[in-house]
Amino acid sequence: MVVSTAVRLASGRPSGRASLIQFLGKDGWAARRSTTVAAPAAPAAPASASAVASTVAAPPTPPPPTPSKKATFAPETVTTVPSSLYTDTPASNMRKVISRRLTESKSTVPHFYTSIEIPLDNILQLRKTLQKDFETKVSVNDFIIKASAMALRDVPELNGTYDAKTQSQRTFSQVDISVAVATPTGLITPIVPSTTSLSLTEISSKVKDLATRARDNKLTPEEYQGGTFCISNLGMFGISEFSAVINPPQGAILAVGGGERKIIPGTFSEVDGSTTKPEIRTIMTARLSADRRVVDEATAALFLGSLKEYLNQPKLLML
Repeated sequence: MVVSTAVRLASGRPSGRASLIQFLGKDGWAARRSTTVAAPAAPAAPASASAVASTVAAPPTPPPPTPSKKATFAPETVTTVPSSLYTDTPASNMRKVISRRLTESKSTVPHFYTSIEIPLDNILQLRKTLQKDFETKVSVNDFIIKASAMALRDVPELNGTYDAKTQSQRTFSQVDISVAVATPTGLITPIVPSTTSLSLTEISSKVKDLATRARDNKLTPEEYQGGTFCISNLGMFGISEFSAVINPPQGAILAVGGGERKIIPGTFSEVDGSTTKPEIRTIMTARLSADRRVVDEATAALFLGSLKEYLNQPKLLML
């Protein structure tokens, strides 16, 4: 039998939590609202300073500081790879110089880059003619060196440097092109002096001699220190294009890739309606890295345009 809570409360029998509830009723709430709340007791007066001092014991004297031991740091080591799987080789003197100079160049020289595509078909045809009719062998790189020298003559602003001490631009009247040569100990840039006054055959023999002695470590300092402009050619290694780091104090460097066979779309003239057929050409990409303190983008474009013009008409390089 289930008895309601009201019946149990009326009979005086508590049920569950009902015994914990105090039912005031209407009259009880009225009496509670009319009751005044007693004021809180005043806090006791604080004890005097002398009394506190007498009851609180003085803190113990701290022990003298002991000298700290000097921290020792373990040398940095490669912990993720066992030492049996790698070999540390001390850097050569040339590699140290390259590291220092190119790190300085990349961190202090404001590089900017411009690229151009240049057809090589006329150069390749002229090389065949020189070899067949005159038994003269010149490389594509020889044409590029000569064309760069002529373009520097036409745009002399590229043939310069920036003097940070005097805050001035310095332009050289003579073109001395440095040619990057890979050696077992690192990259070196022997100089072809007075490049504009040399013929293609003279440039070819000079570069061969410098490259051979560079690989044999037989160059004198004056043969690789200096120069007004630099060329780095990786076309013979199958590289199509890349960006080179400026070799201080020079103001620019030309990065040359290898020639690639590409389809050149035909053209249509809206004036007379004439058209040209698509054709396959050998295209080379040349990218110029220049110091923004020496030249601006427009000047770099003039130089690359002049370079392309000379390589498109290689007979001009033989005059």
